[in-house]
Amino acid sequence: MSVKKILTTPISYEQIRDLRIGDTVYLTGMLATCRDGGHGRVVRDGIFPEQFDFRDGAVFHAGPIVGKDENGRQYMVSIGPTTSRRMESVEAEFIEKTGVRLIIGKGGMMAKTAEACRKFGAIHCAFPGGCAVVAAQRVEEITGLEWPDLGMPEALWIMRVNEFGPLVVSVDTEGNNLFEQNKAVYREKMEEVLGAG
Repeated sequence: MSVKKILTTPISYEQIRDLRIGDTVYLTGMLATCRDGGHGRVVRDGIFPEQFDFRDGAVFHAGPIVGKDENGRQYMVSIGPTTSRRMESVEAEFIEKTGVRLIIGKGGMMAKTAEACRKFGAIHCAFPGGCAVVAAQRVEEITGLEWPDLGMPEALWIMRVNEFGPLVVSVDTEGNNLFEQNKAVYREKMEEVLGAG
């Protein structure tokens, strides 16, 4: 029986070094949402959040829906993953500038990000689409909010999570890329099938 692999923040290189594409992991600790707007703010403007340290941390490409209870406390209603490839043009530089260890999103990333993961010791994990409410249930508490001027989906929501997942490693610290490898295999199979016709 395999042991459930749980990453805890701050995430050291040792925690992720031996993970390989296709492995399933969970996250416990601090997590921040960060999509196009947040990536642009860091990479283009050189602005970093005050309440969250990206270094050895985890970010989630996600656009959450946040509610307020009767006491005015904010809570996650749903937190669905955003397609990670939207961040491909800036993700490598984001990894280099921030020292982030874990990036989570929908689908995979491309060669530039995979090389940055290899070079700087980070991984990308895919979170299953269509599970936004399930994801919200793993959020224990929203502990902070930065860059609200970007709007609810693009703001940096900082939260404490418990066994957040399942997360499938799509890019590992050696730069192996699950989605790109699978694409090559499927292309090869398709050519075999079409060639046999």
